[in-house]
Amino acid sequence: MSPITIVEIKARCTQAQRVRDYLRSHGADIRGIDHQTDTYFRVPHGRLKLREGRIENALIYYERADQASAKQSNVLLTETQPGSALKAQLTQALGVLVVVKKQREIAFIDNVKFHIDSVEGLGRFVEIEAIDREGALNREQLLAQCQSFQAELEIQPYDLVAESYSDLLLAQAQRA
Repeated sequence: MSPITIVEIKARCTQAQRVRDYLRSHGADIRGIDHQTDTYFRVPHGRLKLREGRIENALIYYERADQASAKQSNVLLTETQPGSALKAQLTQALGVLVVVKKQREIAFIDNVKFHIDSVEGLGRFVEIEAIDREGALNREQLLAQCQSFQAELEIQPYDLVAESYSDLLLAQAQRA
């Protein structure tokens, strides 16, 4: 299994309809709305989550720096079947760190994936992921794609979010 390279940004989203309109007007492949549950497991480094949804189901391991600007993730992804015993096995073996529930709108323009997320307990976000699955694009090309769409969508630097949803929920729980 080869790692997938992703350069991504995450930002608070106050204009979801503007993002939807942009995607439609630029011929995006709209995949639909997915209600996803991401269960994060306790691991010594990186992040391991099981994504369960109607559109996307996968076991995902990734390593990424927490920074507000565009950041690179190295991802190992294994498609899974809904309702498998995998979640119970991982829970027993590793323990659950946190569960993230969200409604995710998914669209693609070429190799760039867009999410408009409504995350329980956190609010609304937009994510832009420039993805290289075959090793054809280098980090600088992926970064340029990500930054170009950030500018097109007028995402401001002060709206960028460094942490994963899991980290944001964990920090929120510690403050409560």
